[in-house]
Amino acid sequence: MVRFIVHVVGVALALASLGLAQSQVRIMALGDSITGSPGCWRALLWRKLQTAGITNTKFVGTLPGQGCGFTYDGANEGHGGILATGIVSRKELPGWLSSSKPDVVMMHLGTNDVWNNQSPAAILAAFGTMVDWMRASKPGMKILVAQIIPMKPSNCAQCGQRVIDLNTAIPEWAASKNTTESPIVVVDCWTGFNPATDTGDGVHPNNAGSQKVADCWYGPLVTAIKG
Repeated sequence: MVRFIVHVVGVALALASLGLAQSQVRIMALGDSITGSPGCWRALLWRKLQTAGITNTKFVGTLPGQGCGFTYDGANEGHGGILATGIVSRKELPGWLSSSKPDVVMMHLGTNDVWNNQSPAAILAAFGTMVDWMRASKPGMKILVAQIIPMKPSNCAQCGQRVIDLNTAIPEWAASKNTTESPIVVVDCWTGFNPATDTGDGVHPNNAGSQKVADCWYGPLVTAIKG
């Protein structure tokens, strides 16, 4: 009887261990330098997840994390200077998806498109193509799309309004592409972010801005992980 109980307990532990391994959620942070470097919002977000006991995550991507003063899971797809329209014209995302196999994509893109005077329609068309690629990679992909942080660079007086125009159009676009199997969640990273105090150059988050970006992603990402 004792041996039987020990055997049953052993099997239960093995199954639990297998279930834990299967429950790991692979997360790709996709974007430009605001996602990649400079700034440590991904590190702060990872630490916030750990503090909350959410440890079944694996951040994935072809780029490594930069130094942020503590060890964290930093792989990402934050490519400096990249445009959403450029990702599509060069067909870059399918290869990144194939390499990293994410379950969740967090996308903060459009800043460089706006800077290069791409229209909201052109940017959202690129978003749509990327969503199609994500779903081809994983039919049940969970997709988090940011209403991007405001920007006020010294050499682009029109950029602030262009960001507003893009962000205003994102919810309707997201609703048109949303599916039950592969939901799109719009994440508001714009509200409460002040480029005068939360960036060092009108574009890239400083320490205060990085904390705000981490905070804007946290709730929607937790829901995606647990869902």
